[in-house]
Amino acid sequence: MPTERNVRAVRGATTVERDEAMLVCDATRELLDEMLARNGATADDVISAVFTVSPDLRSEFPARAARDLGWEHVAMLCTTEMPVPGAIERCVRVMLHVELPGSQRDVKHAYLRNAAVLRPDLTRP
Repeated sequence: MPTERNVRAVRGATTVERDEAMLVCDATRELLDEMLARNGATADDVISAVFTVSPDLRSEFPARAARDLGWEHVAMLCTTEMPVPGAIERCVRVMLHVELPGSQRDVKHAYLRNAAVLRPDLTRP
């Protein structure tokens, strides 16, 4: 009997040292790989991805990193976060919609580098 799979939202964020295209892409690839690995998923399980960047990142679209990973059939959108005073700088955030087994509480989120402070409640082991 096949395992039932549901669409789940997987969240994550990471930061970069400087606004450079290579750094944005490297950090985004690392984050996407980690998000999938934690949930036992592959790129074929990803339905869509919404990326946001803090207003100080303008060198590259984070979706480019996903395309470099071969995500050519995944619907993706990039946008800028609200410029809230005191918000974390040089931050890439992502929300993936992924087909996964299990319940919503089984989803493992990934907050890397300086973004780990954003949601410690969602980064349980």
